[in-house]
Parts: sequence; structure tokens; C-alpha cells
Amino acid sequence: MEVLKNWKVHVFAIIVVIISELIGTRKIVLGPGVLLFLPMLYAMIIGGFISWPKLKLLNLREMTGSGLALSIMSLMLMTKLGVIIGPSLEKIIASGLALSVQELGHFAGTVLLGLPLALFLGLGRETIGATYSIDREPNLAIIAEKYGLDSAEGRGVMSVYICGTLFGAVWLGLLAGYLAALKIFHPFALAMGAGVGSGSMMAASSGAIKAVFPEYANEILMYAGASNLLTTIIGVYFCLFVSLPVTEFLYKKLSPIIGKRPPEEVKSK
Repeated sequence: MEVLKNWKVHVFAIIVVIISELIGTRKIVLGPGVLLFLPMLYAMIIGGFISWPKLKLLNLREMTGSGLALSIMSLMLMTKLGVIIGPSLEKIIASGLALSVQELGHFAGTVLLGLPLALFLGLGRETIGATYSIDREPNLAIIAEKYGLDSAEGRGVMSVYICGTLFGAVWLGLLAGYLAALKIFHPFALAMGAGVGSGSMMAASSGAIKAVFPEYANEILMYAGASNLLTTIIGVYFCLFVSLPVTEFLYKKLSPIIGKRPPEEVKSK
């Protein structure tokens, strides 16, 4: 792939990583909630400036090639997750039913709620990539492999991935903190809910919950970590064999009814 030989893309990537890591993680406490700013957020913002057409630091061909390179990196991530799955099977079984079925909650929030809303707002096949999961790295890799990141589905998954990176940890840190402050949920239940399949979101959520229940700090981290691990592992298979097929099916059925795109865009590829 030509972009892998382009020194300018690699230099910019290294610069962005170094600057982001030097800034590090920043935390702002707002009542019981926590605003958590992670290096990934800074990298996204700096990358946006670098790719701004008016600056002419990168041309369209280089940016398109970088997107293709991201697909390769995603496959490497999926390979790493596959290696994690084997040793973690015993932990999954020991974690019990409450953690194992949590993926159904994510399915309800993204597909059953998000898909009709996305269609109503006028999205086409971007809806499939945007709503079949919470669209973190493993989910991005699934769409990249099945449709390609330059497809409508790829644009959908990347859009939600970027929004999750920019606002996900901030939103969940505040939400988890204020829900914990209400003290209507058990701290362990909140900790399980913090494991949505994203390390940054889990860190923000569990940190806020710990601030409200410091006496359960170790248990909160344990449940949040186990929940996040299960969501990552089970979520890959759940998204492949349940969420994505169901999202495709619902898109075909609902798009002619509540969608705002032309009929030809509703047809499956």
C-alpha cells in the first residue's frame, strides 16, 4: 500500500502521538461527576487540524490512503482481541449471568432506539454502521472488513467513533457520577454498567463512581474491568452474529417507512 511508504504520514502520526502523550490525562471534578480528557481526544483534535484542507499539510490522496491503512491496523487489533479471548473464557464463565447478558442492553440502546432515530434524521446506509453497536475499535474493524471504511456504512461507524472519542468519556464520567450521587443504584451495578467496551469511557465512569463510594473502590474497579472485558469479547461475536444482521434487517424494513433517503439507497449491496 502506497501510504505505508509515505514518510510524511508517518512523521505526522509520530508527532501527534508524542504531543498527545506529553499532555497526558487531565481530570476536572464537577460535583460528583468527572470530566476526563484522554490523549486519544487530543490526537483526534490535532489530526483534524493537520488534515484541514486550507493548511495543505496533507492532500486528499494521502488522507484517503491513511483511511485504508486504518483498516489494516483494525485487523491487527482484532487479532489481538482473539488472542485475549482464550485465556479469558474461565473468567467469563465465572462472572455470572448479570455480566454476560449485558450486551442485550447495548443492543436495545443502539439498534432498537438508535436505528429508528437515525432514519428519522435522514441517514441512509450510514445508519447501519452508526447504530449496530457503540462503535469502538472492534466494531470499527468489523465494518471495515465487511463493507470498507470508504462505504456509507464505514462513514457511519467512523462518525460515531469520532463522537465517542470526543464526547464519550466526558459524558459518561458526568452521567455515572450523578447517577451514583442519587444512591438509587448499587455501586456494583453501576460499576458493571461502566464497562461499555471502551477503556476511556470505563475509566471515566468508574472514577466518578469511586469518588461517590470510596469504600468500595477495589470492588468497583474489579466489576468495571470484568464488565468491560466481557463486553469487548462477547460484543465482537454478538455484533457479528446478532446486532449487524438484525440492523440490516430492520434497516430494510423501516427505511421505506420512516427513512428520508431515495428508495434506491435502501437496497442492500
